[in-house]
Amino acid sequence: MQWVGLSSPPAAPTAVWMRRRPRTTRWPQRSSSAARRAVVAAASSSPPSSDANSSSNSPGSDEEAEEAAGKAEGDKTAAAFLLRSQKYAMLKQQLAVAAQLEDYKEAARLRDSLRLFEEEEPVLRLRRSLKKAVEEERFADAAKYRDELMILAPHSLLKCSSDATTLGIRVQVRSVYIESRSQPLKGKFFFAYRIRITNNSQRAVQLLRRHWIVTDANGRTENVWGVGVVGEQPVIFPKTGFEYSSACPLNTPNGRMEGDFEMKHIDKVGSSTFNIAIAPFSLSILGDDNDAPL
Repeated sequence: MQWVGLSSPPAAPTAVWMRRRPRTTRWPQRSSSAARRAVVAAASSSPPSSDANSSSNSPGSDEEAEEAAGKAEGDKTAAAFLLRSQKYAMLKQQLAVAAQLEDYKEAARLRDSLRLFEEEEPVLRLRRSLKKAVEEERFADAAKYRDELMILAPHSLLKCSSDATTLGIRVQVRSVYIESRSQPLKGKFFFAYRIRITNNSQRAVQLLRRHWIVTDANGRTENVWGVGVVGEQPVIFPKTGFEYSSACPLNTPNGRMEGDFEMKHIDKVGSSTFNIAIAPFSLSILGDDNDAPL
């Protein structure tokens, strides 16, 4: 998977995605009949134990069963949200195509379907309720809505923008979903982002390398490293800045990004490098409540 630059400078060297799939254990959905008979026979031939700690109703067993049930319910909820997000992405893409083809009757139908979806979607409804509760200082309600969102869609609590300052270097990011370059039916979702780097320190710096950590809605994390940004290793003088746009393809409708820039001071030969944080931000087809540009 490759990163795609959206700005006019020459493309950066191809970045390699290091695909590291977390190791997971999958429980068998169905045991063979022979295995079940063996387990039943072994259980029936063994005398009942008098040790209370060996009982299946021990506190430890109950806690493990409750934890497993909670995890299964969480996985089910996340899968349902993923399917709804894919439907939303397809509706948006179909609306764009209908408008481009001047099929305005179909475009109106799709527009109404999108509005209905946005009104009924639990994540959007909870986000609206959370925002209103905070504005009205109903913080107990706000905490309840936040906790429900954490269970339903953890990524939805993260804004599509971030702002962090390290050693006087400020990094602001804003992401947006691009329907025209996405293919929901194929599980391909395209996000663009704009970055502004402002040097509020007293010394000039040069951006040498970048490092991104991308996590999709399934929890799969990928890393990408590259030299500079969009084909440049810009020098940023005090009280000035540098901006660029780039993009990230994702296999799910939602995810998150974070990372860092490696920089050095250029006013002294042999200066050691240092890392500037890029705070986490969301990649989401649902966007967030902040429509302001970067």
